[in-house]
Parts: sequence; structure tokens; C-alpha cells
Amino acid sequence: MLAPLALVGLTLPGCSELLTEGGAAGAGLGGAAIADVVGAGATTTTGIGLGVQAGVRAGLHYAQRRAHAAAQDRIAAAAGPLPVGAVAAWSITHKVPIEPDERGEVTIVRVIEAGSIHCKEIVFSVDATSRPEEMPRRGFYTAYVCRDGQAWRWASAEPATERWGSLQ
Repeated sequence: MLAPLALVGLTLPGCSELLTEGGAAGAGLGGAAIADVVGAGATTTTGIGLGVQAGVRAGLHYAQRRAHAAAQDRIAAAAGPLPVGAVAAWSITHKVPIEPDERGEVTIVRVIEAGSIHCKEIVFSVDATSRPEEMPRRGFYTAYVCRDGQAWRWASAEPATERWGSLQ
């Protein structure tokens, strides 16, 4: 039951909410059904079902956080070499489509340097669509990136819960 639901959810870009809720509900029902088959009582069956559901939901949230971190890494890498006022494109294509592919632009607002700390304040756009044939909706966000050796890394909390909901 859960495997077909997960496969359907993974093939539909932008359906992470369906995957999250459907997968968790399917896992809860599947866990309860297994517990019932092995002869567990109602309380134990409910507990097993809720435990499996919580595990699936935690796994999906983990995968979504990894997808968000990958997008942040792409934005930081595009922003790192830029001087103030320059603009660069960024994009992310997720290997597992748990989140929609995104693209946009990033610019440097200011450079912040103190001792060995080298950071940049950025403004970036995200052009997102639910379907490839749609015109993208553009959102703008601010963040900070800092140099970590040769790489530039995301250095601020998620800029807006509107972008990814309450999941951070």
C-alpha cells in the first residue's frame, strides 16, 4: 500500500504535501493492519500504527530538509564569487522529486568581513511552477552566505516559512 503511494507521489512534482500526508496515513494504516494480523490488542495496534506513521513522517521531513539544503548550497555557490551588485543565475534539479525543481537569480547586497569571517548578504529569487507549462511565480528572499574554506555555505535560518511552510 505504501510503496505504490510513494511512487505516485514521487512522480508528481509539487506533490510533497500529498506524499507527506498520504504516506503517513498509509503507514499508520499499514502498521495497524500488521499489528492486527499478529493478534495485538486494540491499544497495541493503535500504538504500532501511530509509531509507524510517525517514522514515515519523520523520514519524509528529513528528505525535504535535505532537498532544501541542496537548494541553499546551490544559491550559496552561485553567490560566493559575486561582487556587490552583480547578478548570477542558480538552479536545482532534485534527483528524487520530493520538492519541485527551482531556479532563480541571486545578487550581493553587501559584504561583511571581520577578521577571518567573510560573509555576504544576498537577495535571491525563486521561480517556481507546479507544472512545466505554467508561467513561474517569482518570490524574493534575503539570506547570508559565508566562506568556509573554498566553499560558500548558507549562514542564516530559512528566510521565510512561506516558501516551505513550517518545515525548517
